[in-house]
Amino acid sequence: MTLEEGRRVRLAEDLGLGEALAGQPAAVVGFLSVGAGTEGTVERVDGELPESEEVREYLRLKALFEDYGHTMPVASRERLETEIAALEPKWAAHQERGNRVTVRVRLDNGLVLDGAHQDILTPL
Repeated sequence: MTLEEGRRVRLAEDLGLGEALAGQPAAVVGFLSVGAGTEGTVERVDGELPESEEVREYLRLKALFEDYGHTMPVASRERLETEIAALEPKWAAHQERGNRVTVRVRLDNGLVLDGAHQDILTPL
C-alpha cells in the first residue's frame, strides 16, 4: 500500500495511547485509546525507516564473507563468522520489522498520530 499526503485513511486496529491522569497529585483514572475504524487524513509521509548501524555492518560483513570467505586464512574466517553471528539478532529484528513507512495522520477527532507505521492504516 502506498500512502501519500492528503489521502484518507482508517485505523485498522485499536491503539493504546497511555494512562489518563486526573487530580492533584495526579492519579491514574483510566487508559486512553483510539478505536479501530477512526478515520483521518495523512499529513506527511516520512519514508522508510533507516537501517541501523548494526544492520549495515551485518550486510557488509556478510557480503565480505560470501565473496572472500573461501580465500581467507582460517583464523580470519572464524573471526568474521563470530562477528556476523553477533550481529544476526539485529538483522533478524530488522527483517521482522520489514521496510515500514511512517506517517503523520490527523484524525477526525482532532488527535494527531505521528510516526505511525503504515501497516496500522487502511486507505479509504
